[in-house]
Parts: sequence; structure tokens; C-alpha cells
Amino acid sequence: MSMRSKERHARLLEALNAGEIDVDDLARRFDVSASTVRRDLQHLSKSNAVRRTYGGAILTGHVAEATLEQRLAVQGREKQAIARAAAELIEDGDTLILDAGSTVAAFGRLLLQRRLRIITNNLALLPFLAKAPAIEIVVLGGALRTTSMSTMGPLASDALRRITADRAVMSADGLVKGRGLCEADLDQVALKSLMMQQARELIVLADAGKLGRAEQDAWAPLPPRWTLVTDDGASEAQRAAFAEAGARVIVARAG
Repeated sequence: MSMRSKERHARLLEALNAGEIDVDDLARRFDVSASTVRRDLQHLSKSNAVRRTYGGAILTGHVAEATLEQRLAVQGREKQAIARAAAELIEDGDTLILDAGSTVAAFGRLLLQRRLRIITNNLALLPFLAKAPAIEIVVLGGALRTTSMSTMGPLASDALRRITADRAVMSADGLVKGRGLCEADLDQVALKSLMMQQARELIVLADAGKLGRAEQDAWAPLPPRWTLVTDDGASEAQRAAFAEAGARVIVARAG
């Protein structure tokens, strides 16, 4: 599947979050033919992400979670800017906890020349980190979660309890002031909460579209003090709200 198709599939899922969408409307929105949209919807329906209707489609159940590949295809410029800004916060010799997610994957790829110890459940990062000459890698075992190519569950948590770190760097499906970060799965947020506990400092990487987003129903509260790295699409009001909630807000310039 081409990167263009992956991005369109991810954006289709986002559009469907608003409810039932007409095929012709989607075709106009993405500047493709109606037949292309029908093929996309047929592909998504095979994975049970959407249910086809007469003339359109609706999401099945709660908001469908995009795969790691789909997330990497969306807002690549913003992700790279956030990753670069976050990399400047890391010091050689740090022990880092990295969770799963496309923005964390982009961040991890910028660390290959650094001297670090990295503890992670992010399996997509391992082929890159393994080439780094001065990075010690600790992989958290557990059950495989294929949508994010990560491990989770009691085995991952048991291993993590034996290790502490300078910084935890993580992503989220959404961030809400006063509530925390949300994900699709309770096991995800349980592991994220433990990552926060085991690290001296928390850094959350979230593009502007994640701020205030509450579409998933599993939540992890944030500590009193933490760092948010977002992009310049975040409004002044969004930045101020998180700063009031205890975050140090760093804005990466994506332009």
C-alpha cells in the first residue's frame, strides 16, 4: 500500500468520527474519485474498522484506532518537528523510557548517535536502535499489540517495576487538561501510568490535534509537573490551559 493510500485511510477514519459520511462528500474532500473512496472503505471494512452503509459508511463501535503505519503517514512534518524539539531535551548518559506510538518512533530515530540507556516496549524502534553504537537497549516483554507494534500486559509491567529512569517519553491518543491522556486500551494506560511513576521526568509528545481530544475511553492521569512538546498548530488558549495544569509547554515549529 502506498504512503498516499495509508494517509487517506487514516484521514477517512478521522472523518468518520463525526458520524455517517457520504461517499461523494469524502471524494470531494480528498480530491479523489468516488470509486477510490469505495475501495478505501472496502479495505477498512475488512479490518472491521468501519461498516458500509448505502452510499457511505459508519464507524463500528467506539472510535477505531489507526495502525502505526497509518499514524506515521499523517502529519509527518509536525511529528518530525516535535521529535526534533524533544531530542534537544535529552542529555547524554540519560536512561529513557520510550513507549509505543508514531511520534515516539520518530523521536527515537533521532537518538542513534547519542549515548543512552533506553527501556522500551516499542518494537518498531528496535531495528533502528540496534544499530546505534552507544545505546544500551532494554526491551519490555509481554503480549504483542499489533496495531502499535508494542508489548503490554503484566509481563511488561513486572519488568518495568525493576527499573527507574531519568525521563519517560510518551505519546497519547488524546490529552485533556485535568483528566490526563487517553488511549484505546486499559492495558495501554496501565503501562503508561507505571512508566510515569518509574521516571523522574515525563515528556509527552502530542501534535495540536491531540490537545483536548477525548475520543478513547481509557485514561491515565498526568503528574503535577510534566513537559508537553507540541507543534505550532496549537492555539494560545490550548497552550495556556496546559501550562495552568502544570505542564511546561514547548512549541516545535513545523513550518
